[in-house]
Amino acid sequence: MTEYVVLFPADDEAQWEAASEAEHQATFDTDAEFVQLLKASGGAVVGGAGLTHSSRARTIRRGSAPTDTVVTEGPFAETVEQLSGFYIVTCDDHDALTEAARVLTRAHPVVEIRPVDEF
Repeated sequence: MTEYVVLFPADDEAQWEAASEAEHQATFDTDAEFVQLLKASGGAVVGGAGLTHSSRARTIRRGSAPTDTVVTEGPFAETVEQLSGFYIVTCDDHDALTEAARVLTRAHPVVEIRPVDEF
């Protein structure tokens, strides 16, 4: 089976933190519906998680030489969108995965599906 990463690159962190428990549950229910649709098409969730607020991130960038690094707290300042979560899934049918992932847009404004390159 082919492995994919399903990414949520545009969720609004402030909106999530301000949301009610019922609004959080609606997102969890939508995610559960995606998992069921994926299973019905013969796919499976291998793993995944929601990510903490981007302000808690550390960014490591290569300096002028490959052995030089710079560590900063928080995301890139230029970054408008932040990755808020992901699933790692397996599925033989990319179109079926895409169809199942459509429901996720009810809770996540953008859903990106990327095949995992096997080395």
